[in-house]
Amino acid sequence: MAGAKETPRQKLISLMYLVFITMLALNVSKEVLDGFGQMYEKISDANTRVDESNNALLENILVNAEEKGGKWIDHKRTAEQIKSESDAFYNVIENLKKTITEKQREKDPELKEFSQMDKGEALDVIWFKEGSEAAKNEFIDLIQEYKMHVIQVFGSRYPESIEMVEARFFTGDMNNNVLNRDGIDEPWLDSNFKGFPLISSLAKLTMMQNDIRQTEHDVFATLMGKELKMSSKVNQMNYTSLLVTEKGAYYPGETFNGSVILGRKGGAQNPNGVDLKIDGRKISERDYELIPGGIKLNVNSGNPGDHTIEGDLLFLNDGEESRINVKQTYTVISKPNSAVISADKMNVVYRGVQNPMTISIPGIVDSKIKASAPGLKRVRGSKYNLFPSSGREVKINVSGTLPDGNRVSSVSSFRIKEIPKPAGYFRGKSGSFTIPKSSLERGTVEARLEDFDFDLPLQTKSFRFRAPGQPSIVVNGDKLDSKAKSMLSRIKNGQTVIISDIEVIIPSNPSYKLGQTSPISITVN
Repeated sequence: MAGAKETPRQKLISLMYLVFITMLALNVSKEVLDGFGQMYEKISDANTRVDESNNALLENILVNAEEKGGKWIDHKRTAEQIKSESDAFYNVIENLKKTITEKQREKDPELKEFSQMDKGEALDVIWFKEGSEAAKNEFIDLIQEYKMHVIQVFGSRYPESIEMVEARFFTGDMNNNVLNRDGIDEPWLDSNFKGFPLISSLAKLTMMQNDIRQTEHDVFATLMGKELKMSSKVNQMNYTSLLVTEKGAYYPGETFNGSVILGRKGGAQNPNGVDLKIDGRKISERDYELIPGGIKLNVNSGNPGDHTIEGDLLFLNDGEESRINVKQTYTVISKPNSAVISADKMNVVYRGVQNPMTISIPGIVDSKIKASAPGLKRVRGSKYNLFPSSGREVKINVSGTLPDGNRVSSVSSFRIKEIPKPAGYFRGKSGSFTIPKSSLERGTVEARLEDFDFDLPLQTKSFRFRAPGQPSIVVNGDKLDSKAKSMLSRIKNGQTVIISDIEVIIPSNPSYKLGQTSPISITVN
């Protein structure tokens, strides 16, 4: 176990406690509550992993006691005593957590709505109402008894561990008091839990459970480590350090849970055979090379996603076959082929058209990504189309599952803009221009979306035709009809006709109401 020097983890815990105390004077925001909720989830996950590691260590101690006897019998007795004490203390806290979250679970069974856990009455009723002194004292006594029992059973043999155990389960001075922010003595339990939001109390109780499991782990690891030191005669000539991780890649902010273990540099036995599969496909002899103590693979990494290596390494000892089980996972992520550049002020989509979008999360395959928003549809892979309807803004919710099973999510907002007003066109010209009368008779009235990012064809339904000295008429379609041509025949060179009120539609979305199309002014020559 570590000595008296405070570890980075202990510094982090101390900082968390300071934050908890500071929260008493704050009007806690939903973001802060969500932050403590995420902390609570990560500590809970860490407890699960430490528990699995502890069980494996304990199993090794039990096997050694059965097979080797001697000092391992004493190691087994120590490990089982600590395991029993730790489980009892851990379960008391777990039952307390279930009690104070009972009401919250009625509306939130999975305890995911952290922003709603801003009240702490349930725990206050148990520990801080009138007549609850017995419950408070019972919990403090439980901490003290556990701490003293660990020191008695284990610290007496390994005194370098005592200071760490004392620090982990510190409850103040002899009267269980600590100095508060005003320099006044206050009961340790009140200082850490009284009046706090439910989620902060949950996080702290879960951290206490983590202290229990870490203490249990330190005991087991020390028992195994002391034996290794005494019997293995490790030296730099025979051994090297190996890093073993639970996955091939980590993300910023995650707990790095790699293990540093000893491996033989020389003299290790080569496997005599290999019976392995990658994603269910049996590997052949050309896919690997036998090396001391294992094999070196030489296979294509495969498509993005998780890949499982499982099976056995075969060893022969005095004609007897032994199998070492293998079950490992590695992750392949897509190789980047371009930079990601975004204009922060230009998150815009247009109403009335299909807006193509690419949605992805680095390191997560497309099949494990979900995106949702009104009018959003997946085309294939990471390609989507967004067809916004009402409102001035659309939010796209994206979530994905990491290789380790954890989920990440984010929300992006896009402004919804209308399609710009079309411009009227006649024989490829817009605005004011001059053409022969004959050309005017045969031309087509059109509308175009100038400098628009989408190639969006428009169809002319009707327009108003005005000639000098004559009443205007509405022409259906996109060409002058017989009545308009008759009006045109009566005008003279140099006079101007106006084509306005051009009604156009988007054939692929005829219900969308485009803005008023700009008119056309044509002088006849």
